[in-house]
Amino acid sequence: MTKLASYYVPGMYVEDHAIDVPLDWRGLEPALLAMGLTLRAGAFPDPIAGAPESLKLFYRVLCAPEHVHDDLPLLVFLQGGPGGEGPRPTSPTADGWIAEALKHFRVILPDQRGTGRSSHVSGRTITALGERASAAGADPTRAQADFLKRLLAPSIVRDLEYLRLTAFKGKPWVTLGQSYGGFLTLAYLSAYPTGISAAFVAGGIPHVPASAGEVYAHTFPRMAMKTLQYYERYPEDAARVAAMADRLSAGDVVLPDGSPFTVARLQLLGSDFGMKPSFERMHWLFDHAFEAADGNIPTDPAGAELSDAFLMGVLDRTTTRQNPLYWTLQELIYADGTCAPIGWAAERERAGRPEFDAGARPLLFTGEACFPWMFAEMPELKPFAPAMELIMTDTEFDRVYNPVRLAANEVPLQAAVYFDDMYVDAKLQLDTLSRVGASHAWVTNEFEHDGLHGDTVFAHLFTEALERGDLERALRS
Repeated sequence: MTKLASYYVPGMYVEDHAIDVPLDWRGLEPALLAMGLTLRAGAFPDPIAGAPESLKLFYRVLCAPEHVHDDLPLLVFLQGGPGGEGPRPTSPTADGWIAEALKHFRVILPDQRGTGRSSHVSGRTITALGERASAAGADPTRAQADFLKRLLAPSIVRDLEYLRLTAFKGKPWVTLGQSYGGFLTLAYLSAYPTGISAAFVAGGIPHVPASAGEVYAHTFPRMAMKTLQYYERYPEDAARVAAMADRLSAGDVVLPDGSPFTVARLQLLGSDFGMKPSFERMHWLFDHAFEAADGNIPTDPAGAELSDAFLMGVLDRTTTRQNPLYWTLQELIYADGTCAPIGWAAERERAGRPEFDAGARPLLFTGEACFPWMFAEMPELKPFAPAMELIMTDTEFDRVYNPVRLAANEVPLQAAVYFDDMYVDAKLQLDTLSRVGASHAWVTNEFEHDGLHGDTVFAHLFTEALERGDLERALRS
């Protein structure tokens, strides 16, 4: 463990740390590696040409200033995503759950591998890896695809377990998973349940067994419904959006980064519709969409000029330059062991729904779904394109979930299931929880997918677990 820095942010004492973790955990166990045993069990996996043997795992530790020297129980936050770095809070109240958590815990905020300061992966790094593989006489695309597979949940939870054993003396911790962090929670409980004393999840219980096709079969109808709700709230925006789609269909529109602005890119704006107040954000974005910003819809949309402010707003809301793994790993999180090829599951689902066509009116927005065109048109994703085409045909991935172990689970699991969640279907969440031991669901329609970031959800989950007696071990450890 290397301590990099310590300092105060208003209301919090902060320490920055980093440790080295293996790129490839296959054949290794965190407990044995923590004791210095580096021999791999079973068949030694082929090295990934051009890839490093280890990665940096960066993490922050927060506590309230008055508890700096206290022996507090630990809570590790499992960030949503995929591809999202840990929070960078400006104060305890900047992210509502943190203020509540600091009352009871020392909080650990890891950057998951490939994100933030944990050996960050970008288009530049994936290109360089391919060049090194080529220089070594290997297939660069295969090397890139195999490297991306090492950034998924099975590797992430082994990083965390190794971190717990080495940096925190093996002390069991509480986990709090937001969105994709719930996927990580079940992966962790499947692999190393003794490392967790209690688990909280907000809007992120995956369906087990996993299936990307099943997920999109549920989410595309919900996106259609969300879009119509938006137009019902702001009826004039249906015409504005249609006019914009007509203008983009005429071609020759580019965003400030030089990427083409197409109807499909416009539809990506719906990715925000599961977070409040998304309808208002969309409404005000279109308020000044056209250069002739007098509030009227252009009589000739094909010849209308778009405002620079609108183009920049669209870029800001659809680019993933800061977290390119978000779209890159989006469908890979549903691959579990030996499985059918993912094969661009969202694209297949969309192709069977003509109501989402670029020429359909009212124009429907798409949600949290990646499409092949992104890797051909978005500059930050173009370097990943060859690897993505290959990995979409793969049938072998690391195992993520152990249904037998989950059924026998004894670790208290408290989950907030948002009834109207646009991204993670509530019925599928409840189906999974019905087959996970020691699990409890709080179903609510008061919040959308980002409910954890207020000051209510974690406090509610914590209180329910506390009053049930589920935190006795966690708060004593």
